[in-house]
Amino acid sequence: MHEVVTLQFGQRANYLATHYWNIQESYFTYPGQPDSPVDHDISFRPGIGADGSDTYTPRTLIYDLKGGFGTLRRENALYELQQQDDATHQGQWGGRTASLQLPPIAPSPYQQALDQGTQPPQLSTDTVRFWSDYNHIFYHPRSIVQVNEYELNSSLMPFERWETGQELFRDLDREHDLLDRDLRPLLEECDQLQGLQILSSTDDAWGGFTSRYLERISDELGKGCRWVFGLKEGNERRRERQMLQMANFAQSLYALDSHASVHVPLSMQAAGLPSYVSADASSLWHTSALEAALMESVTLPTRLRGDEAARASFDTLETTLNNDGNRRIATAGFSVKDPESLQPTANGTAPQDSRMTNGVTHEDEEDEISTTDINLFPTTSPASRRLGSRPHTFSQVESLRGSWKGQDEIEDSNAASRDRFAEGPRVSIHQSQLLFPILSSYPEVLRFQGHPKSLAVKAQLSTSTKVANGVRDVERSARSLIGIDEREAICDGLSSIAEECEEGWDPSDDDDDND
Repeated sequence: MHEVVTLQFGQRANYLATHYWNIQESYFTYPGQPDSPVDHDISFRPGIGADGSDTYTPRTLIYDLKGGFGTLRRENALYELQQQDDATHQGQWGGRTASLQLPPIAPSPYQQALDQGTQPPQLSTDTVRFWSDYNHIFYHPRSIVQVNEYELNSSLMPFERWETGQELFRDLDREHDLLDRDLRPLLEECDQLQGLQILSSTDDAWGGFTSRYLERISDELGKGCRWVFGLKEGNERRRERQMLQMANFAQSLYALDSHASVHVPLSMQAAGLPSYVSADASSLWHTSALEAALMESVTLPTRLRGDEAARASFDTLETTLNNDGNRRIATAGFSVKDPESLQPTANGTAPQDSRMTNGVTHEDEEDEISTTDINLFPTTSPASRRLGSRPHTFSQVESLRGSWKGQDEIEDSNAASRDRFAEGPRVSIHQSQLLFPILSSYPEVLRFQGHPKSLAVKAQLSTSTKVANGVRDVERSARSLIGIDEREAICDGLSSIAEECEEGWDPSDDDDDND
């Protein structure tokens, strides 16, 4: 068994993770049904409930601020925490005590319907107040970690500055030793840990908290696969808020590079979306749904069993992306289609789509590199797009759901990627017939005629010169936003990261090819 442990830090991460866990729950099969292609033991842990019955809960830790969990409680139908009696709470005090409680948050009609086993009503941006409003999963009580020092959306003590997150981690870790209290019990349950997947916003205080958390993990556990999906807000905000977020993002980008084996920055920006996407950029429920389609699809090979060609480990994918260098930051994108439009032909090959090769033919040296409709890599300025030149791609990992490509094409590409002496980008492709399910908790952000219940997804991670250009844009912005005490170290560090991202590439080679 190769377990994966998930860490979730903050509201944005928990919105995304709720979609992710709902999808994992949908893969479960029951007696009389074919076995699921997903190995649930990788992401879920067995346990014993309060009544002695067997339970199955996610291998995850969920950190959020006070008020961020909505109606989700640590106690649930599977686990009832042992409550201390009043005498224990009173200790030596013999007088009267009075409890002060905030008014409880009313459960959403959707959650009430799930509890009663009835058909849930359709969700909307008005009815989704918290990520727990569309949650399908029971969590182990130890997975719920509420940070009581700060309150969600507080105007008096906002949890916005990167340094605030670092200070909070230091204070909590000094008091509790967070790894021993929270993470180590999950790790000790694993027979052979495949890796950690970390979801966190990187443009607010959670970026600082997560950076410190990963630093402690590196000190305690040494090397390992640690994939960070860093979430950056794509909405246009007032100038002061944008400047603060950019400074936070620059600090996260620099700090995470030392401790994340792969960092995938994600940001949903309304511009340039295809016609089949209809998302409200102001709704975390909507934006996280698109991010979840990418994140859940691109990591799907790490949870599969059965078909050897479709499966892969985090380590295998990481080796392809790194491409014998120090490229730890990857761009992310995906495309979606109605699976009926991708039915293979009689000879077993999938129909060719010009978007899959960006309009180039098989005579072109970069015919192996495919493109996607939805780009989730954060861009900070028009300079990062470098009009008139196509980014040079070093490596690419592609996870296909549905019949996007023929088996021969996939095998040829993967064989070439294993050849260390082969020229050109290294490409690793994994294709599964397990489609992306559209659940009742998933918003109508991907719209196709006929409203199919499942969709074909092509998800990609790439290392390219686009990453270096983006990091340099962040470094230029940081020079005027970060305090003088830290500016030199952070900006020089970002400049070094950009150089590592394009190590071994000579721009003149591409210029010669274009002549």
